[in-house]
Amino acid sequence: MRTAIYPGSFDPVTLGHWDIIQRAEKLVDRLIVAVLHNPTKSAAFSVEERVGMLTELVAPFSNVQVASFHGLLVDFAKQQGADCIIRGVRAFSDFEYEFQMALMNRKLAPDLETVFLMPKEKYSAVSSRFVREIGSMGGELKDLVPEQLREAIVKRLAEGQG
Repeated sequence: MRTAIYPGSFDPVTLGHWDIIQRAEKLVDRLIVAVLHNPTKSAAFSVEERVGMLTELVAPFSNVQVASFHGLLVDFAKQQGADCIIRGVRAFSDFEYEFQMALMNRKLAPDLETVFLMPKEKYSAVSSRFVREIGSMGGELKDLVPEQLREAIVKRLAEGQG
């Protein structure tokens, strides 16, 4: 069984993330969407909230599960029996960073491959950071986040106004 990890902060999950999840689940037998717990970063949503949102989102897919992790991604991937890491690449600037990360992961875990997927063009400018900024200023998130999660995301980000 081929298993892949799609890691990220998903703070919050965007339509770009959702697009990558839908593409990746077709390529593997088992996809684990892995929410990174990074205590050094201030997040708009708790790890538990992000896991909950993603779990709701991926419910229609029997081969997709959501988990959280801390520490090295390669260690988590080994624990899960993963064959590869899925990374979304929106622009060349993403690729440069992701390429360096993939090389370091290969050094730490030579049998673990990294697969880069590009989201649909309409999501190439969508990032969690932009969603947080736009949402915190009361902007429209309709074309940025999944419809079934929009209300909860808008509500949380609006709490940061003022």
